[in-house]
Amino acid sequence: MFLTTSTHRLRCLCRLRNIQGHMMSSHVEAEVSLERVNRAGVITLNRPKVLNALNLTMIRQIFPQIQKWEKDEETDIIIIKGAGGKAFCAGGDIRAVTEAGKTGDPLAQNFFREEYILNNAIGSCSKPYVALIDGITMGGGVGLSVHGRFRVATEKTLFAMPETAIGLFPDVGGGYFLPRLRGRLGLFLALTGFRLKGRDVQRAGVATHFVESEKIPDLEKELVDLKSPSAEDVGRVLDVYQRQSSLDAEKPFVLDKHMSDIDRLFSSSSVEGIVQNLKADGSEFAVKQAETLSKMSPTSLKMTFRQLQLGASLTLQQVLVMEYRLVQACLRGSDFYEGVRAVLVDRDQNPRWSPSSLEEVSKQSVDQCFTSLGDKDLTF
Repeated sequence: MFLTTSTHRLRCLCRLRNIQGHMMSSHVEAEVSLERVNRAGVITLNRPKVLNALNLTMIRQIFPQIQKWEKDEETDIIIIKGAGGKAFCAGGDIRAVTEAGKTGDPLAQNFFREEYILNNAIGSCSKPYVALIDGITMGGGVGLSVHGRFRVATEKTLFAMPETAIGLFPDVGGGYFLPRLRGRLGLFLALTGFRLKGRDVQRAGVATHFVESEKIPDLEKELVDLKSPSAEDVGRVLDVYQRQSSLDAEKPFVLDKHMSDIDRLFSSSSVEGIVQNLKADGSEFAVKQAETLSKMSPTSLKMTFRQLQLGASLTLQQVLVMEYRLVQACLRGSDFYEGVRAVLVDRDQNPRWSPSSLEEVSKQSVDQCFTSLGDKDLTF
């Protein structure tokens, strides 16, 4: 009897520990943390092993919480950051999306629709929204930050919109913020996927502030301790921290010496014209950009060129409707799947684009990508 009772107790204890262990691991592994600290709503992206890549589950948690905080009289400011120290958010969970797209799983449509609705909510948020982009910030991570009122870069920030390399285009509102950067810089970043680091992310106009990474915890504490802050109050705190951050202040903007070249070479009525300009120029910089463009999806390049042309005069909402049409075209085509295979799955870096040249991508095929989806269009 003693043996039986002891065994029973041991089994019960083991079960209890398993349940507790599962509860603890579930808590630890929450993909996004949403908490209120004083009068601040704090969002922490918590998938550090995959560089905080954004998935549909996370989107479905973040969006309603932003809506709730925006209406909540006890919440004055929203802060978003990434866990793990390497990335804010390296992008959307594109592999899962392409797997779904291949089988007709609605996840592919739902992911982009709900992601873009979240991007719009950030862009229209009436309360100060502060994105601490300390680390890799690409694709979907740009969508979670760039439309907010404040974007704080650090020396660890690595920004890029590399979508043309995977048969996509710089979405998440790229058609809105990129053409609003100075000169032809946005078009250059969109077509080439050029990477900006550290203070250059602010100098380009993508971030609003630059603060050294080691000062970010103090900055966050000061922000959450603010009593009923206005956007001006938040801006003043960020300005103070920026003034205290002298790292790389003496270094010129990485593209400074090339800005006049970018404005000149990327001024054309077509992607073919840009490529001709680059080849004719013959400088080391121009040759390098021509080589980069030759590796990108020709369809993506033409789609992106038109996206930024149109986006320059549209609202963020209008841009996101346009981009939803474009992403549906990408899901119907082949380059997106091929690009993800070559870059993210097999990693042979040798995509076989179809069509394989700019000349083969007809105006009609690009026009079709921008066509209304009728009752399947994105609505807000």
